[in-house]
Order: sequence, then C-alpha cells, then structure tokens
Amino acid sequence: MPNTTDQNSYKQQLTDAQNTIESQGTWNAITPEYVARMRLQNRFRTGLDIARFTAKIMREDMDAYDQDPANYTQSLGCWHGFIGQQKMISIKKHFETTRGRYLYLSGWMVAAMRSEFGPLPDQSMHEKTSVPMLIEELYTFLKQADARELNHLFKDLDAAQASGDQVKVQAVQKQIDNFETHVVPIIADIDAGFGNEEATYLLAKKMIEAGACCIQIENQVSDAKQCGHQDGKVTVPHEDFLAKINAVRYAFLELGVEDGVIVARTDSLGAGLTQKIPVSQTPGDLADQYNAYIDGVEIQSLSELSSGDMVLKQGDAVIKPTRLPNGLVRFKPNTGEDRVVLDCITSLQNGADLLWIETEKPHIGQIAGMVNRIREAIPNAKLVYNNSPSFNWTLNFRQQVFDMWAEAGKDVSAYDRDQLMNQVYDGSDLALEADEKIQSFQRDAAAQAGIFHHLITLPTYHTAALSTDNLAKDYFGEQGMLAYVAGVQRKEIRQGLASVRHQDMSGSNIGDDHKEYFSGDQALKASGENNTMNQFS
Repeated sequence: MPNTTDQNSYKQQLTDAQNTIESQGTWNAITPEYVARMRLQNRFRTGLDIARFTAKIMREDMDAYDQDPANYTQSLGCWHGFIGQQKMISIKKHFETTRGRYLYLSGWMVAAMRSEFGPLPDQSMHEKTSVPMLIEELYTFLKQADARELNHLFKDLDAAQASGDQVKVQAVQKQIDNFETHVVPIIADIDAGFGNEEATYLLAKKMIEAGACCIQIENQVSDAKQCGHQDGKVTVPHEDFLAKINAVRYAFLELGVEDGVIVARTDSLGAGLTQKIPVSQTPGDLADQYNAYIDGVEIQSLSELSSGDMVLKQGDAVIKPTRLPNGLVRFKPNTGEDRVVLDCITSLQNGADLLWIETEKPHIGQIAGMVNRIREAIPNAKLVYNNSPSFNWTLNFRQQVFDMWAEAGKDVSAYDRDQLMNQVYDGSDLALEADEKIQSFQRDAAAQAGIFHHLITLPTYHTAALSTDNLAKDYFGEQGMLAYVAGVQRKEIRQGLASVRHQDMSGSNIGDDHKEYFSGDQALKASGENNTMNQFS
C-alpha cells in the first residue's frame, strides 16, 4: 500500500517544512526540500507507529481471506535484520508489492542464532530480551530499505529538475507519493511466555513497543518448553493459557494497538504430558474437560494406593493418574486431536484471533479434519501453519502419493515405500506427482484446511548453511576466486540484486546526501569517481 496520504505527499511535506522554517528567524541554512525528504525517509517514528500500521494490514488481510481463501498470506523466518530486509526488497523487485507477505520471528532461530550463550535448543533458555531486540533490528533494516529506495527516487527527481523535464518531475513525484513501504507485519514468537502471566505481559509490551503487531504464544509449560517437533512436550491447563492470552491482549490495549493480533498455538497433538491437574469448580467446566483426558488406572479401594499416590474422579470412575518419576502426569493415548480441538475452540472463544496447530507432518487431510471440527463452533476459525523444515517434505509427500495410489488399486510394486527418498525415484511418476502436491500445498491447504498464513520457520538458517557449504567447497578447492565470482557476484549482477552494491545497501549514499544537507559544498563524500561501487552502476 502507498507510503503516504494526501496530507503526507511530497508537496505537502515540502510546504509544511517551508512554513516551519520561515516561522523561525535563524533557520535560513535549512533547506525545506531536504527536510521533506528526511521526513518521508523516516515515516515511522516509533515501534508503536509500526505496530498500529501493520496490525491494520493484517486485519485487512484476515478479512480478505474470509471472503476468499485464495487470499492466504505467507512469510519466511529470519534471524537478522539484513536477512529480513533482503527478503522484502526481493519481494518488491519480483512482485512489485509486499501485500500478503510478512516476516516471521522464530523462537527457535533466536535461541540458535542470537543468544549470548551461543547456540541453544528451542527450550526458552535464551535471553527473553533478545526477542524484542530482534524485532527492533528487523524494523530498523526495513526502514533503512525505505530510505535507500526513496533516496534513489530523490536522485531521479533531482536529475529531472536539472534537465527541466516537468513531465518527468511529475512522474517521479507520483512514484514518491505512491511509494510502498518495506515495513510489513511480523508474526513474533513469544514461546510459552517466558514465565508466569505477569512475565508474559511485560515481555509482550517490549515486543509491541519494538513494532510487533502479532504475537504467537503456545500452551506448553514455560519452564519445560520444548521445540514443537521434539518429544517431551508438556501442556498447561486452559485457565493458565487463557491468562497469558489475556496478558498479551492487555499489553496491546495499554499501548493503544487495538488491532493487535494474537496467535494461540497448541502443541497438544504431540504433547502427552501435563504438569498440573486443574481444579474443577463445576461438572463440565474447562478443568473437568481437561482432566477427562488424564490417563490412569481405575481403582475400587483406597487399599490399592501407595504412599504419595493421588486419585482423580472421572465421571463415575475414580482413577489413579499415571505419573512419571518426575511427577508429570500422562494423558490418555490417542487423545491428541480431541485436545487440539478443545484448545482451539477455547482460545478463540477467549480472545485469540488465529490458531496454530503444531503437527508432525504436512498432511492436508489431517489438518482439515481438526479445523472442520473447530469450525462447527467457530465458523471463521483460521490457522497460521508452520511449513516446517523439520518435516522431510520429499519423503512425506512421496509416501502420501504411494498410499493414495495403493488405496486406489494402482500398481506400486516398482516402489519401496520406506526408501522413497532415494534419488533413483527422482524422475518417477510418483515423485513428479508428489512434487506437484508440494507445489500446491499452500494453496490447497488455504482452501481446504482453513490456513490463512503459511510460514517457513527456519528457511535462512538452511539457505545460509547450503550456500556457505557450496562456496567453501569450491573456493577452497579447484575454483578459487572463480567460485565467488561465478557463484555469487555474477549472479547478483545478472539477477539485479541490490546487495551487489553493498556500500549503497549499508547507507553510504544516504550518508553522503546528509553530509551535503549539513555541510553544503564542503561535504566530504564517499561517492566520487574513485568509488569502486561505480563499477556496478
């Protein structure tokens, strides 16, 4: 969407700056046009400005999805401001708009890439302050991308004015007035809240103040938190989780971000344990429903109990809950989907806006089965879904096609189901059909399984590892410098990547302009004829 309104057009900013300067008697050295440009390059003054702006975008996108599931949205995870910036620059370059494209801030990535302790597992052991710090960093880089692109437009405007081409002047001013910002919504992972509900509220405030319009929170126990795709997950009773959803909502409202979005994530599908048995006040309340899933052995007499055992009444039965040596209590087997449905309905009925169901595989039928049950109670229930690198997408979809073919009576004797990852199958009919299903997965899941937003949590972790491996192999091998030139720089040039002019990307040209604003002709600038970046003009 455009970066300015009529009140904030280039001409209006110029007029406002002129009036301000003229109202003072000693500001004659200040040029109104430069002030107007600097204001447009710094549209967002605070993180709260960003949070309010992006929250409205996300709400509009959610409404658009409700009208047509083809309007699903996407994002990629990132662990550094430069990575997020380059994603949005690339999106604008290839698609001319950022609409429907967000960024995702992954707790896994923060733990593995941003902790002062060094790489950590996704268990909420990293510094909680690193989360809002990364949000602020991401938006700093996105704002700098705005400033850089506008700077280029201002250069075009100067050239048009110098040549006396008024048609070109008007065209460039229109581009400036209709400039679309790189600042987009970030879905930010707060893990399980990093403590009790007060701790969740305090951290949520910091995240919102840094610019977060959307906070994702999960129903695991905070001090026993595990990655959603690993074992040992422990969930909390609904009352505990709802208190943290309330804490996040209060943080949004206190800070005036009334459109703030809360994503309630349930890990119940893969979580077989609870740390706490809640107290039921009335039959059938949330605590009673939660406790109905507790596993145990029915007892008939107190003599069946040992020292330290507990008992729980489930309907007409009395059970001794199954407890592990660490005191955690086990859920009944095969109840994960039922618990997910209850989690999701309860969260949406109590303040959450979107759902996240962590699954063990990318299977549309599985997701749709749960979403259809949720939608019986909440017709417009929508999901954020993790298109996770923790899934072996190739193997999963080849096995899905294998099973579909076998069920339909198609001959699958040429394939070994357990070895479908093998390269020998890469050109096979089965592999090609599996790839088609992977390609259409997001579109199909949006239409069939209520998925509003698709994200990949850790894409740049893996792309950085892959590209580094390829460069290291060739650069330290036979290719030497050609490995970098042919494998990196030449591709940057041919594909028109802004990063090939890394001095400009880092703000050198913006700094030169500022020096000229401040010092006039005596400014010492870096962009002279001896600047080697001119080789990439």
